[in-house]
Amino acid sequence: MRGIGTGVLDRWFRASVCATALLAPFAAQAATEEDPWEAVNRPIFRFNDTVDTYALKPIAQGYQWITPQFLEDGIHNIFQNLGDVTNLANNILQLKPHAAGVDTARLIVNTTFGLGGFFDVGTRMGLQRNDEDFGQTLGYWGVGSGPYVMLPLLGPSTVRDALAKYPDTYTEAYQYIDHVPTRNTIRAVDVVDTRASLLSAEKMIRGDKYSFIRNAYLQNREFKVKDGEVEDDF
Repeated sequence: MRGIGTGVLDRWFRASVCATALLAPFAAQAATEEDPWEAVNRPIFRFNDTVDTYALKPIAQGYQWITPQFLEDGIHNIFQNLGDVTNLANNILQLKPHAAGVDTARLIVNTTFGLGGFFDVGTRMGLQRNDEDFGQTLGYWGVGSGPYVMLPLLGPSTVRDALAKYPDTYTEAYQYIDHVPTRNTIRAVDVVDTRASLLSAEKMIRGDKYSFIRNAYLQNREFKVKDGEVEDDF
């Protein structure tokens, strides 16, 4: 599920571009420490990028072209509402009662007054959406991220975050849909909707695409795990 909107992604990628330029002298050393499996990760990245270029991206562009904006926003909101279940579970595991209360309130308000989440009533009421997953929960309790790893089809991750993907599936609605065609259709729409939300952000990528995505992912994960309290080494 998505945790951040397109506008936030745009701003975040712009910041990453500036940071990458400023911190370029330190990039080689950091990459060696964080990405010891680069020789394997790069071919997997090229495979993922090829699949995206010739399949997923064109589908996402077509989806965005034929779908009215209000409907696209509504579908996006529904998936985010489902994702709030994951946020709630992990905020409980991280002993964050206030955040868990916000998650609960958002689920109740958006599911009832927002017609199943089609309208994001919670945000309009000042209930800002959290973005938590089990990888962040493990990080919160001191589990290190481990080396960077590029997963086939799933994209950038770390050893910790890759292993944490499975526990999060128990908080996803797909797990409890017995009708296979329905489950696969909903999952496919979720993937396409997520890819469509990133179309406007990819123009922010500069230089080596693999390195940019790796650095952006690792910085973003550190920011999330530490709830924004990241030391600025520069």
